[in-house]
Amino acid sequence: MPIGVTDVGRSIFDLHMIILWICVAIGALVFGVMFYSIIYHRKSRGVKPAQFHESTKVEIAWTVVPFLILITMAVPATSTLLDIYDFDDAEMDVLVTGYQWKWKYEYLAEEGENVAFFSNLSTPQSEIYNTDDKNENYLLEVDEPLVIPVDTKVRFLVTANDVIHSWWVPELAVKKDAIPGFINETWTRANEVGTYRGQCAELCGKDHGFMPIVVEVVSKEDYAAWLGEKQEQAAKVKELMAQTFTLDELMARGKAVYERNCLACHGARGEGGVGTAIAGSNIATGEIGGHLEIGINGVPGTAMQAFGGQLNDVDLAAVITYQRNAFGNNMGDLVQPIDVFNYKQG
Repeated sequence: MPIGVTDVGRSIFDLHMIILWICVAIGALVFGVMFYSIIYHRKSRGVKPAQFHESTKVEIAWTVVPFLILITMAVPATSTLLDIYDFDDAEMDVLVTGYQWKWKYEYLAEEGENVAFFSNLSTPQSEIYNTDDKNENYLLEVDEPLVIPVDTKVRFLVTANDVIHSWWVPELAVKKDAIPGFINETWTRANEVGTYRGQCAELCGKDHGFMPIVVEVVSKEDYAAWLGEKQEQAAKVKELMAQTFTLDELMARGKAVYERNCLACHGARGEGGVGTAIAGSNIATGEIGGHLEIGINGVPGTAMQAFGGQLNDVDLAAVITYQRNAFGNNMGDLVQPIDVFNYKQG
């Protein structure tokens, strides 16, 4: 059990050690008396067992002593639990949403627009399939970490989009189930700058082991700079929504989106796997409307998710254009962000 980098984490660790040593003391006493009795009061030594029906003193002792032990354990445990569930006076809020199999983080701003992004596993496929050596943080690295400032109380609102997940970062003393239709609360205040890693702790499907969590705790100055950069990127995406792109521009952006979101199921060459093949598929070579429908709304009952709420319109347009022109499909079609927007509007 790591002590972690939060005051609550240290309290949990201290509580664990207190209870552990109480249990060790009880175990040593009970087994000591038992082995003493077995060795020194055995029949071969000629010892005759005492004959008695009951002892009021013993009855009182084994009622009072456990009660006092429980009270001794309950006092620090209650204090720690009150701290764990104290969500008041949070300085910032982050909405954490579990997806199969990635995390979405949305910074809820009192002023200005929210900043939101997805955090995906970034471990190379070559390491997963053993063609390259595994690195130190194998399956514990992401393309977009959650960034929070040091010495700041951060409240997390945890939910899920599909099935039950669990957001767990041991060194931040945070573990909370993400349940569709419910919002659970938890919080942390990191005392040290650093990178802290965790994982989904609830079996959520075939890629349960492929949705890590990375939290970057940075100085308040660095956090302000990072947030400003994210807000600038969001503003740029809004500007891009009104633009018309060339095929080369859409293909370059779409390739990056495909590798980040589609490759694990549909294959590096569009050959399929968990998902159907993209190369030569009826969807990728058929009507654009059908392709948009599946990309935006997914396919219920299958692993094909609805990406309409996960990708912005620019990235959706790019990845659909890429799928229709890569892997030998060569349809020559261009899907622009305005096409995606209009399709969503019906």
